[in-house]
This record gives sequence, C-alpha cells and structure tokens, in this order.
Amino acid sequence: CKGCWTALGKGGDGDEGMMGVAGTPILTGPLPQERGGNNSFTHEALTLKYKLDNQFELVFVVGFQKILTLTYVDKLIDDVHKEFRDKYRNEFQQKGALGLLNGTFDFKDDFMRLLRDAEESSKVRAPTVMKTFQQSVKSQKTVKCMIETRGEKPKEKVKNKKNKGSKKDGTEAVAAPSKASAGDKQLSAAGDKEELTKDEILQKKREEFFRRHMKAGEKSRSPKPDAQKEKGKKPRVWDLGNSNAKVLDYSNSATNGSAEACPVEEFDPDMALGDKNREPGRLYDLEYESDDEAEEEKVVQNPSKPSVKKGGLGGMFGMLKGLVGSKSLTREDMDPVLEKMKDHLIAKNVAAEIAVQLCESVAKKLEGKVMGTFTTVTSTVKQALQEALVQILQPQRRVDVLRDVMDAQRHRRPYVVTFCGVNGVGKSTNLAKISFWLIENGFSVLIAACDTFRAGAVEQLRTHTRRLNALHPPESHGGRTMVQLYEKGYGKDAAGIAMEAISYARNQGFDVVLVDTAGRMQDNAPLMTALAKLIAVNAPDLVLFVGEALVGNEAVDQLVKFNKALADHSMAQTPRLIDGIVLTKFDTIDDKVGAAISMTYITSKPIVFVGTGQTYCDLRSLNAKAVVAALMKA
Repeated sequence: CKGCWTALGKGGDGDEGMMGVAGTPILTGPLPQERGGNNSFTHEALTLKYKLDNQFELVFVVGFQKILTLTYVDKLIDDVHKEFRDKYRNEFQQKGALGLLNGTFDFKDDFMRLLRDAEESSKVRAPTVMKTFQQSVKSQKTVKCMIETRGEKPKEKVKNKKNKGSKKDGTEAVAAPSKASAGDKQLSAAGDKEELTKDEILQKKREEFFRRHMKAGEKSRSPKPDAQKEKGKKPRVWDLGNSNAKVLDYSNSATNGSAEACPVEEFDPDMALGDKNREPGRLYDLEYESDDEAEEEKVVQNPSKPSVKKGGLGGMFGMLKGLVGSKSLTREDMDPVLEKMKDHLIAKNVAAEIAVQLCESVAKKLEGKVMGTFTTVTSTVKQALQEALVQILQPQRRVDVLRDVMDAQRHRRPYVVTFCGVNGVGKSTNLAKISFWLIENGFSVLIAACDTFRAGAVEQLRTHTRRLNALHPPESHGGRTMVQLYEKGYGKDAAGIAMEAISYARNQGFDVVLVDTAGRMQDNAPLMTALAKLIAVNAPDLVLFVGEALVGNEAVDQLVKFNKALADHSMAQTPRLIDGIVLTKFDTIDDKVGAAISMTYITSKPIVFVGTGQTYCDLRSLNAKAVVAALMKA
C-alpha cells in the first residue's frame, strides 16, 4: 500500500498496544497528546495520523513516510473508521473493546478496497483545455464597435440615461412654467456652446478664470498692522519646571559600582510599596472568584425571593429541557454550544485562530462520549473546555527562579536573566519589581542597562536603583549595597555591555544580573539579529518575554516571530529561545484575560510573573484557576 498502514486498538489513556488489520500488535506506547485539534505526530522519517472513536474506545492510526505527499490519508482513515465500526458494531456492544482486543479481524479485503477507492479519488484531474480565440466572446465583436472616439460616450450608457429620463417624465410633467422657462434658457445656452469653436470656448474660460481670480485677490487685501511681531520663538517656561538645564543633566553623574552613583533618595515608602500588610519576599497568587461562589452569594442574599412558575407542567418540562438522556454526543449536538464558546473566547481577547483550535480539540475529545441522564450539553462542553484551558496554563516545566538562583550561588556564579519584548510593554518597570522581590528574598542584584537606544532608558533604571536602595539601605544588610546599576551610556553595543556586566557581577559577588534590552518590533530584522547575538554571546540562564495583557491576535504574532528570529539569527546548533513570559498590565483588562491563553498556547512556556499595578509590590504569580474563572465568566 505504498508505505501506508493502518492500525486499531483501545483508546482511553492510550497506554495499550495497537493491532494491525490482521490482529498482530504493531505499535506500543502512549499516544501523542492531542493539542488544538492536531491529530498528526511526526517522528524522524515517519508521520502518524490517528482518529479516536470515543464511544467504543477505538484508535485508528495511519502511518506513512514523511517524504510522501499522500492526499488521500484523511479520506482513508475516515472510510476505514466508518466501515470497521459498522461491521463490528454488534460485537463491540456485546463484548466491548477489551473482549475483542486479543481476537482477529477479517478486514484485509475491506481495507484494500477502501485503499484503492481512496487512491482513485485522489488522482489528479485532467487540466481543462483553454478556449481558442474563435470560441471567446471577444472574437464576436467587430473592430468598429471597440473603437471609442475621444469625448464620445458609449451607446449603452446613453441608452440607459434615456431610459432613466423616460421614467422621470411622469413626475416632471407637473413642473411649474417658471422651471420650464429656465430649462429653455439652459438648452439655448448649451446650443450656443456647441456652435462656438474650441478656441473661442478656451478663450472664454480663460477670461472667466481671471475675473474670479481678481475678485478673490481684492477681498483678501487688508491694511498691514503698524506694529510688527517679533521674529523667533520664545521657549516655554513651565510653572513647576527649572530653567537651568544643568540641574536636569544626569549624563555624567554615574560611575559603575560606586555608592555616589546612586545616592539615597528620600520619598514616601508607602507610595512605592502599596500594601502595608504584605509578607516580605512572598509572591502572592492572583485572586479570583468562581461562578459557583458568586451564585451561592446571590442565593444567600435573596433567600426570600419567590420562584417564578410558568404554570402547570411547563416549569417541570422547562427544567428538563436540554438534558441528554444517556446517549452519545454527536457533533451536531455540540456545534451550537461550541460556536457560542468560540465567540465568547474571542470576546475575551483569545486569538481567533487559537479559539477555533481549542473548540475543535474539545469537540474531538467529547464526540461519541455517553452522557449521564441529568447532564446538559452546555455544562459538559463548558467543563471540558475549562479542563483544557487549565491544562494549557499549567506547563510541564515550572520555572522556580529562587531555586535556580541558589543553585547558581553554589557554583559561585551570578544568575543571569534577560528581558526582551516589543516597545512600551513595561520591561524596565517590571524589571524593577522583580529586583525588589529578589532583594526582599536576600539576593543582591546588578541591573545591566543594555537599552542604549531609547532616550531616558538609563535614567529610568537609575531612578529605580535609587529608590530600591532607599527602601533597602546598606545599613539594613550589613553594609552591603543590594542593588547597583551597570551602564555605559547610549549608542554602544548591547551584547558587549551585558558581557561586561556579567563579568563585573562575578568579580563583585552579585547573586543576580538582570539585563534590560531595547524594545523592538518583531518584524525588524536588524534589531532581532542584535537581540539573538546578545543571547547567543552571553548565554543567560533565563530569557523572559515581556508582553502586555491588552493584546489579542498580536500576542501570537509577537511570540512566533520572536522565537523564529532567535532561532534564525543564532549561530548555535541548538539556539536559545524564550524560556518564560512576564504578563504585564493585568490590572487594566478586567476579565479579558485571553492573552494569557494565547501566549502559553503558542510557546508552551510558563507565565513566570504577572504585573498588576504601579508599585514594587504589584507582582504576582499566575493562578491558572483564576485566569480560567475570569475567562469563562459571562
């Protein structure tokens, strides 16, 4: 069968072996996890496509070489599924799939017939023969009818205008005699124009143009004022500003590693910290309130509210409406619910493509499942979708920054974190929040100012460093400065500055190096090459992509192109890609939290930190249940 084979076996968890059409085991091991409706799996030179039958717990698998372009594979597996299911339906209902697992199936002839039909249907159709010129419509036209003289209108359009004029004759017949006289004057004027030659018409139009131009010039003339305004622009002086530019110049006031570079700044610590009752060094989870708790509160608040009855048995039938009484779910049952769920996800800022794939995955998971007596289709689909969303937000590998920092301490080296992302998402602000969290956990931080492009980027980090030193002065840590800034000004090579900062941190005994990079758009090839160079040269322990929660479809494009650029522009055989995500501006979106789903779905990487405000304490860890509860909220 040209490198193609099918298999069947027990579904469920997918840990059992599978049998060929003759009943011999041909494949063992777990099935690849289905993600977003993708039912194919590629391993080296082979590709597997599979289809699940949830009702009888069967798995149909097609395997073929990856280099073959078999267009009939999907049709073949669907036909085999339908034929095999119909042929052995009674036996499965009596004995079940486990009872027939060790038996044999006389299905070889049927399979070969279905394979031949699939191959016949996929044969390329003969190309359509192009028409000759004599068969075309253009050949029936004469040359004379295709010639258009300049200024002459086509005959068809003239006819249409005549028809339109004839329709309006009935309504215009009741016109006043004064209008008729005006029309006669216009007609006579039009007749005079037709009698004039082209040169006379041109001369007449020139005279009219000069006459109008002269009238406009006379109107615009006005007497000049006696006092002329002073030339030049005066600088604006702000009420709370300072006219002395030297006071605002911070360019030469910093030397790396010195205490004078970051003098202690006096300010209100409550404004920078926010919550006074917080536990120092603790990263709180996102808070959420599920729909069930909200419904319970409503019931407690309104215990005496009478129930509305529609009269007779209508209330009972209305309560039982939508129940699926012990029958298998079909695609037709789920389509209306899935369509509403897809629109709901898109309205909550989930990327449209990902919402479609999620609903498709849920449909394949539930198709053929036997439901309970008192279970609605809506509740079943919603529960399955919630489980899928929680599974997406809980990645396989969890990033524990504090554990990794302590591991780097044992090896006597700094732990390096690089922040990257597009413009204006909050990289520097959230870098300062993470610095504050690390300092409260007892780790010293060196901030590397590698954003040498944006004006004010170094000054912003210097201000954060002064405030962090004011909150955690050296006196509180045995004379040790907990946070310092390493910067070389603007217009320098970011990769070189990061390398020098890591070397400086190793010599001075810093625990963590946080590398701030310039914001860049994902389709800017030179800047993405520079970022890939910085990551390849310095080999940071953690690469964090900073993205804002306000975006929807744009989040998918950003992450895909950032990962692709890091892979394309890296010289290593195994390039470093994004390790985790920092989701910012989470306090501005209410319950439209779909960007979290979009980002984790595309990269399969965890959301390490969530920014929820403007103070240093507004940093949270992701709670998958909180995000899903907000996402499913109506």
